[in-house]
Amino acid sequence: MQKIEHIGIAVKSLAESNPLFEALLGVPSYKEEEVSSEGVKTSFFKNGPNKIELLEATRPDSPIAKFIEKKGEGIHHIAFDVADIEAEMKRLAAAGFVLLNEQPKRGADNKLVVFLHPKSTNGVLIELCQDAG
Repeated sequence: MQKIEHIGIAVKSLAESNPLFEALLGVPSYKEEEVSSEGVKTSFFKNGPNKIELLEATRPDSPIAKFIEKKGEGIHHIAFDVADIEAEMKRLAAAGFVLLNEQPKRGADNKLVVFLHPKSTNGVLIELCQDAG
């Protein structure tokens, strides 16, 4: 793992949350994107080398909708940048971590992504990200 790629925050509404994070960070969102396969719309903010991803559900059965229903708005995941996502998947599976998907899939911000089950990471949903090229 090379660095923290971003911190994902589940929100009920990007329209309401974007102005809050613009004021907080002092910068506008640089990108909004919908990932229909995950039922989510995202908004990205960059502050120095750090990125924040806001996530709004686009359908009631999406993982973000379920997360907000169960836990409310807040930190949803921490994403780590990796150079070789498949090698990291093998390494982490061999170390006993539970992967939530068997193959990397397309995520927001032109990334290939895979998630680790929070039960194997002290309750924190971990995302691995690799630039899709």
